[in-house]
Amino acid sequence: MKPWSRDGDEVVTELEQHESGLLRGLVSQINDMLMARAEEAPQDELSELTGIRTGPATAPDDPILSRLLPDFHRLDADQPSKEDMDSAAALRSLHEPTLLDMKTGVAAIVLDTCPRDGGPVRLSLEQADAWLSALNDVRLALGTALDVDDDMPDELPDDDPRAGHLPVYHWLTVMQEELIHAMST
Repeated sequence: MKPWSRDGDEVVTELEQHESGLLRGLVSQINDMLMARAEEAPQDELSELTGIRTGPATAPDDPILSRLLPDFHRLDADQPSKEDMDSAAALRSLHEPTLLDMKTGVAAIVLDTCPRDGGPVRLSLEQADAWLSALNDVRLALGTALDVDDDMPDELPDDDPRAGHLPVYHWLTVMQEELIHAMST
């Protein structure tokens, strides 16, 4: 990948074919997970009458989706009250559809602007913001799957099953950092 650079009101780079394919594949996987979660939303008459959509009242069981769709109300880990649990469920139900729309929207922008076979990428600043959000979602998902934490070394032993995936996480981090830098210059 060529480093991101600023060209007026746009940011540009060039992706190799394998980079483009990898990024598109990861964003597509996250998008599919989010779309499947959106399909779990309950359908009710009030929603159809008012146009106010509701989502599931419970957090996703999948740790990756839980990371991407965090609780909107923190519960007391030791002993959550029924009132707190009800508040958390209500907030999730009301706000998760909007969060899902935002996340699938930025994924769509990446998929629309990332060349299938590699090549130049030219983004408006608005599209670049979408890329930052989508890259962040992919990094969060991959970091959760790899159990990345502050103590994780930059490289893992070859016999660690995560060893082949950690460089992808680092590549996404660099891509995100360079895009932030290019947008701020």
